[in-house]
Amino acid sequence: MDNVNIRAVIQDEIKGKPYRIVVSNRQDNSYQYKKLDIRYMESDGKLLYQITSYTDKQAFQNNVEPDKVADYIAELFPDRLKQINIYFEGREKSYKQSKGGKLLSHENKLMNTEKQSYSQHNRTKKYILKEGMVIPPLIDMGVFTKDGKVVNAMYDKFKQINRFVEMVDDVVRYNTNDELNIIDFGCGKSYLTFILYYYLTYIKHIKTNITGLDLKEDVIRKCNVASEKYGYDRLHFQVGDIQDFDTGMRVDMVVTLHACDTATDFALSNAVRWNANYILSVPCCQHEVNGQIDCKELAPMMKHGLVKERMSALATDAIRGSMLEFCGYRVQLMEFVDMAHSPKNILIRAVKSNIPKAKKEKAKSDAELMCQTLNINPTIYHLLKNYGMKGKQNLVNEEEMEYE
Repeated sequence: MDNVNIRAVIQDEIKGKPYRIVVSNRQDNSYQYKKLDIRYMESDGKLLYQITSYTDKQAFQNNVEPDKVADYIAELFPDRLKQINIYFEGREKSYKQSKGGKLLSHENKLMNTEKQSYSQHNRTKKYILKEGMVIPPLIDMGVFTKDGKVVNAMYDKFKQINRFVEMVDDVVRYNTNDELNIIDFGCGKSYLTFILYYYLTYIKHIKTNITGLDLKEDVIRKCNVASEKYGYDRLHFQVGDIQDFDTGMRVDMVVTLHACDTATDFALSNAVRWNANYILSVPCCQHEVNGQIDCKELAPMMKHGLVKERMSALATDAIRGSMLEFCGYRVQLMEFVDMAHSPKNILIRAVKSNIPKAKKEKAKSDAELMCQTLNINPTIYHLLKNYGMKGKQNLVNEEEMEYE
């Protein structure tokens, strides 16, 4: 089919203000994405469509203006993805291409339970932490006013905090323990640590024990004062080094947000050694691989400092993900904050799962191949290379996991 035709069709449909468009059903099996879910949204007063592109394991998001949606879809249909479903209030239209190249369309009415108007989808997102909640840490951070309203200048921070809580919510929904023990490495001022405690204790009603760990004594002292002020009697902070920290309790979750360079690797290693069920890590300042990487095939990238730095960071996180998979975790590398706010925006989310032995070995060999290709010797590989076939029976069946 001539892409100009489908472009015109989609441009015409966009005028009807659909709240959702799904492009799916691979025609080209080599194409990396199996589905695109395009939803209408409002961001900072601007009307956009958010495109979520799904691979078999990951999801990636970007926003486009309404007049660009047709161009985006025309690049894919029908050569790569061969089905389009467009959702309006009370009805759905679908498009496919016949074997003879003819565009086929079909329209269905939607039941009342499926209706979702353009204006409904444009309403304020249903956050887990909502306006009107009296959350003391958010008030002290200046995100909420005393009556629970979001301060206009802090709305981006409010969205980022909720994004973190959503990522936690996706995994703790499978928790079967009456009590959760959490270690937060490199907690710093612990903004998100306090929010995590509030969410698990007061919203999920899970008995939660959190230990925050950092090297700065003055920061730890202030965090303990704040915890006492809020009455968070199961949230404690102490001075300690990620590399040699140990605990006598069962550890269910390890959180590490912006631990610098190889400190992230030692935190991940400890999480694996403790057989933690959940890991949430946002790496930062990844210098190690940047100082090692040497690949002639990537010479054009290596000669630009900024590109080399980002390439090194991405390679480091990819290897971290593979090594965690080798150690029995289902791993997702996710966008934590929008790239416009920070280039250090990847969150590694790992859940202990029943990973087949062959898949674990493949993950390790993939990491080794990348190390050989880039001539790098990352700390995470050496810390975890002997852990993959050890440990207790995994907790969660991979096939049962469903993430938002």
